[in-house]
Amino acid sequence: MLFVSIIAGKTSYRFGIPTLLLFLAIGMLAGSDGIGRIHFDNPQIAQFIGVVSLNFILFSGGLDTNWKSVKPILGQGIALSTLGVLLTALLLGTFVWFLTDFSIYESLLLGSIVSSTDAAAVFSILRSKSLALKAKLRPTLELESGSNDPMAYVLTIAFLSLVVNQDKSLISIIPMFFQQMILGAIAGFLFGRISKFVINKIKLVFEGLYPVLMIALMFITFSTTDALGGNGFLAIYISAVYLGNQDLIHKKTIMKMYDGLAWLMQIILFLTLGLLVYPSHVFPVMGIGLLVSLFLIIVARPVSVFISLMFFKMKIRRRLYISWVGFRGAVPIVFATYPLLAGIDQAEMIFNIVFFISVTSVMIQGTTLTVVAKWLGVALPERVKPISETEKFISEIPKSAMKEISVAPACYAVDRRIVDLGFPKSTIIAMIKRGGRYITPSGSTVIEPNDTLLILSDDEKSLRNIQDYLTKPGK
Repeated sequence: MLFVSIIAGKTSYRFGIPTLLLFLAIGMLAGSDGIGRIHFDNPQIAQFIGVVSLNFILFSGGLDTNWKSVKPILGQGIALSTLGVLLTALLLGTFVWFLTDFSIYESLLLGSIVSSTDAAAVFSILRSKSLALKAKLRPTLELESGSNDPMAYVLTIAFLSLVVNQDKSLISIIPMFFQQMILGAIAGFLFGRISKFVINKIKLVFEGLYPVLMIALMFITFSTTDALGGNGFLAIYISAVYLGNQDLIHKKTIMKMYDGLAWLMQIILFLTLGLLVYPSHVFPVMGIGLLVSLFLIIVARPVSVFISLMFFKMKIRRRLYISWVGFRGAVPIVFATYPLLAGIDQAEMIFNIVFFISVTSVMIQGTTLTVVAKWLGVALPERVKPISETEKFISEIPKSAMKEISVAPACYAVDRRIVDLGFPKSTIIAMIKRGGRYITPSGSTVIEPNDTLLILSDDEKSLRNIQDYLTKPGK
């Protein structure tokens, strides 16, 4: 199934089909109602796989988040991932309440489950399409999708508790909400700092162990935060954003490893959820599911986006595009397993409706990203797009100024690791000449006496500052 998913993903975009939708379809074909006849009917295992997968997906997305590009739109991202999610849940929940025989809390529970955009869907579809967008739209969309799952999770748990405990009032969930979000944010920042210290100081023998160490720290961050009553998803995302913008030993190795792991987890997650669903159970709710899905896409999402961004200066067409990029993917399906495990009356119907909404959302919105971007005029012209990741990487390397700097035995840099030197982001050590050989440095490389460093930087002034910094007398 994994092999078939990869092959299918390779050819999917030739036909305009989102890769994640194919992964889901392969899981369904392999399931009880499909040709594979694999019987899988265990929401508990599916939920566990979902939570583990989301750890990797959110952490990988956080590591790839550039703080410089996110900082100017931080307020917009936070507004969308908090107020936007809440408004979507309330609007959709109210619509479901009028449309069905669900109670108000069951309706709001369904609205909460599908209230957040899906990080796996947004990250993979935006990046695989290589769609270049104007005015920081891309970082806004990726920040929202990476940070709004915690809000949806809290709302899901809160309204599920109200469905299970009918005697509780709506006010009773407010303390839990603030506890989850505040503890999650604090824990994410603290564990990010701790993780940086551990990674840079532990001095492992093998480079390949550093990604493994990062995985261990990620799980410690999530599980400890969750055990303390905080939001583990929020904690790992904040921790990853912090780490992704710090100098770490073997950072490139860690980033590449996590990119592959995130794809692996996306495939496993969608295959598992495809196996879990019974298409024969989804067909009876297609009518309701289609109405709810269309209301979400056309009404609930745009209204919540426009209200959330009303205090920010932004053109209407950009608000419309943000409204359109509101994919619902695997995350809502994972959250829909919580009512199943709680055993509430409408759990199976909620799960099937959520599944249908997720599929139609990715199918309708995911396949039209480029078309809508061009129609709204928010796509950059082809000539200014990076042709490939390699070109993008090369273009980001500062190479307008270059200098060889010799390090005397008494200099400050001697016996220090590159990661501890505190180089500015615009300056890199491209090569080290040591004796008669050349070394390609990494963060853990220790500067030795009489090394000659090949420095690349933005300008001559920066080079002079770096030379003064490296060659000053050691302490």
